[in-house]
Amino acid sequence: MKGLADKPNYMIEILEGGVTLEDVFDGHIGNQALAEKSAFVVGDLGALMQQHVCWQSIVPQLQPYYPVKVNSSPAVIEVVASLGLGFVCTNKTEMSLVLEHGVPPENIILSGVCKQLAHIKFAAKNNIQHLVCENEAELSKISRLHPSAKLLLQLTTEAHAAETSMAFGSSLKSCRHLLEAAKELGAQVMGVTFHIPSSCQDLQQAYTHALSDARCVFDMGVDLGFNMSILDIGGGFTGSEFQLKQVESAIRPLLDAYFPPLSGVQVLAQPGTFYVASAFTLAVSVIGRKVVTRHWDSLAQGENNEDTEFLYYMNEGVYGPFSCKLLGNSIPAPSVHKVSRSPPRRVVYPSSLWGPSLDQLDQVVERCLLPELSVGDWLLFSNVGAYGLDDFTCLSSSSQLPVYYTVSTSDWYEMQEAGVALDSAMKNFSVVHYSA
Repeated sequence: MKGLADKPNYMIEILEGGVTLEDVFDGHIGNQALAEKSAFVVGDLGALMQQHVCWQSIVPQLQPYYPVKVNSSPAVIEVVASLGLGFVCTNKTEMSLVLEHGVPPENIILSGVCKQLAHIKFAAKNNIQHLVCENEAELSKISRLHPSAKLLLQLTTEAHAAETSMAFGSSLKSCRHLLEAAKELGAQVMGVTFHIPSSCQDLQQAYTHALSDARCVFDMGVDLGFNMSILDIGGGFTGSEFQLKQVESAIRPLLDAYFPPLSGVQVLAQPGTFYVASAFTLAVSVIGRKVVTRHWDSLAQGENNEDTEFLYYMNEGVYGPFSCKLLGNSIPAPSVHKVSRSPPRRVVYPSSLWGPSLDQLDQVVERCLLPELSVGDWLLFSNVGAYGLDDFTCLSSSSQLPVYYTVSTSDWYEMQEAGVALDSAMKNFSVVHYSA
């Protein structure tokens, strides 16, 4: 069975008769039995759409805008667009991709700290009105190239500044001057955007400061005659339902106090990782292994002991789909793919996982516990849908890693009952039924 077809048509496998994702991996691994074993990705569109239902049930007051940079796979854009989300783009390529999928220009925001002139011109030409602005130089550039733009002022937050060690955005103190400069230039300011990182430990304090500051900027804007009507609380949603409930608990009373429904302010958020992280799983093959025996003495008992550790080499590493490791992100330990009817392997050993380059930087997982593996075994890395996916989607210059899209019949029907029009979402897909 073949995987992702050339755009604009994609192949999606409908799982029937109790077929599971484990069966899908079995099938695609089996298809490689007589060929060179190469890594591949399985995208569960049902999981993506379930996240949408989860979002709507917990934070219905927040209109989701999907940041394209998180995962720019056209299949993801296709489904997310069908769910009615808006989009946040950072460049011309992302804007073009979203427009090609029929997203109205009014549902697109052009973000970015410092936008290229060509990207601003492209937004103006295609009637993309909402742009983010954080300083006077950017304001001058946008007002010259896109005079009809509707601006969202990027407000810095203490939590974001602490994470990045850089004060992205405009401070509350400098917002008055920026608003006055916009007034002089005849620019339209429509609202405020900010970002609280997912690493923030005190969500209540972070959102209290950010929303209080945002309210102050709104009041200053209204005083200067601007129609302040959009609040974007940014991203920072991990994909965990528990974390989303924590955010909801923190922001609900604050929004009621500062931006109640009767205020007419539209409240946006950017749940990128929340939507796509859990929808994708990467399968890699073990191509080599090394056994390391470490001896140590027990001084207390006068014994000579030894530990066995395994170094496993995989057919993909940090110079491919695990590139986020080079940015300091940790890669969770994988699971071992269980071949159908194979007995479970209960004994585990300290193990490290490496890419194929033999580079000392190409260590994907430093230490984890795994059963003893053999060359040819497969490992599954879950939650790989956010960031780094350009290394193996059809947007990549290297198409070595195919992506196989699936959705179970139960997810299909459940989404239809929830009001998601899957039929329209699948208009650009070739459907293949996958039965046991």
